[in-house]
Amino acid sequence: MADTDEVMQERAQRWASTMRGHAADGIALAHENSWAGPGSTGTLVRQAREHDEYEQLAPLATKAHGSGDRVTEEDPDPFRTCFERDRDRILHATAFRRLAGKTQVFVFPDDHQRTRLTHALEVAQVARSVAQAIGLNVALTEAIAIGHDCGHGPGGHASEDALTPYVAEGYDHAVWGADVTLVPLNLCSETLDGVRNHSWSRPAPATPEGEVVSWADRIAYVCHDYEDAVAAGIVSPDMLPPIVKSRIGTDRSGQLGTLVRAMIEATAQTGRIGMVTPVAEALAEFRRFNYEHVYLRPASNAQADAVIALLQALVEHYGDRPNLLPEAHGLDAGSADALRCAVTYVGGMTDRFACRQALALLGWDRDRLPVGIDV
Repeated sequence: MADTDEVMQERAQRWASTMRGHAADGIALAHENSWAGPGSTGTLVRQAREHDEYEQLAPLATKAHGSGDRVTEEDPDPFRTCFERDRDRILHATAFRRLAGKTQVFVFPDDHQRTRLTHALEVAQVARSVAQAIGLNVALTEAIAIGHDCGHGPGGHASEDALTPYVAEGYDHAVWGADVTLVPLNLCSETLDGVRNHSWSRPAPATPEGEVVSWADRIAYVCHDYEDAVAAGIVSPDMLPPIVKSRIGTDRSGQLGTLVRAMIEATAQTGRIGMVTPVAEALAEFRRFNYEHVYLRPASNAQADAVIALLQALVEHYGDRPNLLPEAHGLDAGSADALRCAVTYVGGMTDRFACRQALALLGWDRDRLPVGIDV
């Protein structure tokens, strides 16, 4: 024990000695033997980098110069483009962090299964791979990708069915994300448009970067939801349709590579963002397979029913007691405004918090909660 205490004390002293870094040439360095630098002095200011976009990006790529239309006007950043600022704001936003506690497919997943957060990161990786290869604005692509699902409520897509009756326009996670959840970040119109229209049922995005994210979202969730279902023992590779096996493959890494290349090839051939037809047909069949065997299986339907009951009970509870809502000041109990405010609050909850509220506020028994929730 004495030896252990000495080791711990020595480590603590080493850590304490790095508190201020290491002084050299009038600046602080992280390591005593730090050497790294760009090999020159000066910086690449934003204006110079924006100018370079006109030479480096494709003709119809969204350029940062002349963009950056925000609801509230802001002075530009000296080093970051407007889309880089958007990406950074979303990464640090509470709504983005909460995606770690929201359902992708499995309510309150095990450690290896996806959440909405890991899904968003995988969409960003796929989208960036395509955007960079075809000369689009990578920063805008990443901003849309990491923000695209911030409007999702707890419990996955079932939250849209649960919350729709309480808002006049219905609850669409894409629209809600752009027009409600992300509004406090004062994002650029191009970023919000990509979030608002990433779903294929929505109008086409206004930028090619948004179009790439629409494809990347589908590619990512089809592949990783299948991988999670295999790990959970719900499906197996031998169950995949022959067209999927032959054209896309059976493992996630190979599938993503094939689908990304099929998008890049389609753009090279036609100048439009899409996917070469044979692979697109296989992707459609892959998605249909997931719906039949994963998303709409009896256990998933039961989970969705439990999520809907939970969220609607919470909305009605808070709608009747707007004094319990953080942002509801002076609203009448049961009014449309109170219910909308309740939807905003409940829609922002993580799975775990929503279930805890049901236990604490509604007096629910645990067996009424969606299966898979560990509270």
